[in-house]
Amino acid sequence: MTPVVVDVSAAVNSKAGLGRYAASLVQHLQHTWVGPDLHLFYNRRPGGALPPALAHLPARRVTLGYKPWRMLIWWAHLAHIPLNALLPPHTRLFHATEHLLPPLRHIPTVLTVHDLIFERFPQYHKRLNRLFLTRAMPLFTRRASAIIAISQATAADLVHFYGIPRERIHVIYEAPAPHFRPPPEEEIRRVRRAYGLPPRYMLTVGTIEPRKNLGRLLQAFEQLHGQGLVDGLVIVGAKGWLYESFFQQLAQSPVRDHVHLPGFVPDADLPPLYAGATLFVLPSLFEGFGLPALEAMASGAPVALARSGALPEVGGDAACYFDPTRVEEMVRVLGKCLDDAALREHMRQAGLAQAARFSWQKTAEQTASLYRRLL
Repeated sequence: MTPVVVDVSAAVNSKAGLGRYAASLVQHLQHTWVGPDLHLFYNRRPGGALPPALAHLPARRVTLGYKPWRMLIWWAHLAHIPLNALLPPHTRLFHATEHLLPPLRHIPTVLTVHDLIFERFPQYHKRLNRLFLTRAMPLFTRRASAIIAISQATAADLVHFYGIPRERIHVIYEAPAPHFRPPPEEEIRRVRRAYGLPPRYMLTVGTIEPRKNLGRLLQAFEQLHGQGLVDGLVIVGAKGWLYESFFQQLAQSPVRDHVHLPGFVPDADLPPLYAGATLFVLPSLFEGFGLPALEAMASGAPVALARSGALPEVGGDAACYFDPTRVEEMVRVLGKCLDDAALREHMRQAGLAQAARFSWQKTAEQTASLYRRLL
């Protein structure tokens, strides 16, 4: 048996977008890949578990905390000690789906790079995490046999920050999961009742951290609410890091009672939550891809995006755009969308067509093609 091994640690440990990437990729690779057996590898932390859709696949695991596992990999790289013994015998290829590539000998490796935001905005990362990434990622990207970048923006950053030859970088987009599609009206009503949401709400989805630019979005919402254009702002996502200043700003805001923070939302509730929004907004200062924007379009929501990072690649001509550093421009663009029902309907239809250009089947096929080249 000579397996191809994919690291699904992020999916096991529920790491938001990285976990969705790993799980969705492997689910679709199962039906696409023709070649050596597909095996899984993961570092399981307390509380982590394989997603049910992957549980039938053969797997190898380690059980270390995230920091000890990272430091082991880093130390092994520096000491030139391969970690082949952790993988199944005769492994033919290893795919690291998050920013952590073990040192391996005589095995071709693929490294997916989601973004280099820690290089672009070092002030928005915790110091120790930034120190690790800024030292480890240049090494990982040099030693990988091939790199998958999830957008042209990330590919450009790999060339800019690390001097990676462009021919070593393969841009393979993510996609919305198949269940992101326009839901029935009764589902939208159910979710609105379940979360206590007002009739007209703006929605944003993502981990609460400085890069998501929620402070400026809150400022814009204060003005839009004052103009009578929207009733509520819904921020879906868990607390990440360096979020204290946003919550201090929210506590002092005159519209704090109109801001809804449901935290984690089950996958089944996301499509009706997107579809029920008057407008979905992603105001991030930078995104390596911006999967929530694509999920929102696939669910039938009109979408307004920051003109930054990979978001114009994702939104295409279907979204409205604004400068994420200028609150007044944000107010103007969002206000225009909120005030024009015909425009929003046009954006919905264009968004459905734009989202249909992306599929996990296509992602899996392109990834499988890269595997075959390396083998």
